[in-house]
Amino acid sequence: MTKVAAYATVPLKGERDDYTITELCGEFGVTARALRFYEDEGLIQPERRGTQRIYSQRDRARLAWILRGKRGGFSLAEIREMIDLYDLDDGRRQQREVTVASCTAKIDALQAQKRDIDAAIAELTEFVDLLNANRD
Repeated sequence: MTKVAAYATVPLKGERDDYTITELCGEFGVTARALRFYEDEGLIQPERRGTQRIYSQRDRARLAWILRGKRGGFSLAEIREMIDLYDLDDGRRQQREVTVASCTAKIDALQAQKRDIDAAIAELTEFVDLLNANRD
């Protein structure tokens, strides 16, 4: 079962304690290479059982944050800052505050970009109309 969010589907927490790389890839629609990259970057830390990676609920939750952050336009460094605050043992208060502030700033920047794009479209449309009107 999934919960629909803006522009993405975020899988709800499962009943299981661990997941294989294949299961997480299928659930989140990412490649094994992407998961290994996030592991190399220290964002997730699966347990190793021989050559097999076993991902915990914590890894799964962090992966959800990573993917949502990427869709929101955050860098991996910004995402790392937000998800590492989970471990502060303050009931996730600081994590929420930093994430809300980061998201609010990102929204403001995107709205400014949207205004600039809308203005550029209007300017170009007006210019094309002017050029077409003076073709004769």
